[in-house]
Amino acid sequence: MDNEVLKGVIATVLLGVGATFVMDVWALLQNQWLGIPSLEYRLVGRWIGHFPKGRLIHDSIGGAEPVPGEVAVGWAVHYAIGIVFAGILVWAWGLGWLYRPSIAPALIVGIGSIVAPFFIMQPGLGAGVAASRTPKPWLSRFRSFVAHTSFAIGLYLSGLVLSLFMNLAQF
Repeated sequence: MDNEVLKGVIATVLLGVGATFVMDVWALLQNQWLGIPSLEYRLVGRWIGHFPKGRLIHDSIGGAEPVPGEVAVGWAVHYAIGIVFAGILVWAWGLGWLYRPSIAPALIVGIGSIVAPFFIMQPGLGAGVAASRTPKPWLSRFRSFVAHTSFAIGLYLSGLVLSLFMNLAQF
């Protein structure tokens, strides 16, 4: 693997982990300050754990049979998805973005990442397309928007921190 590509891969992984961490801190603060519950990643792990059994869509993932390691799987998938979206940002805007991050690409990718839960995860978990089967769909959608906006801000902030190290160390 080319040295420049390796640097890009390492930086992209750090970018995705950093952005996802910011998203998680925001969710924790919302829960503590406002009592807003965040997504239970064990349920994401349960959903993923049913894939090998051929079950991709559930009426209600909470009522599905638990699977071994669902908490760890859910959290690992959560961070892996953050890394994938960080990779999309770096792929679309190039490695130069890692040296000179700007807010617009982070907002586009971060907020745009809401497409995945609206059309893949929420239907799979039993919440319907864009949370249409939840008791308050527009509230669920708004909360998803806020969560993905925090991920976008996390992309930008993590990009700024990474750029300092990359520029100082001539990474």
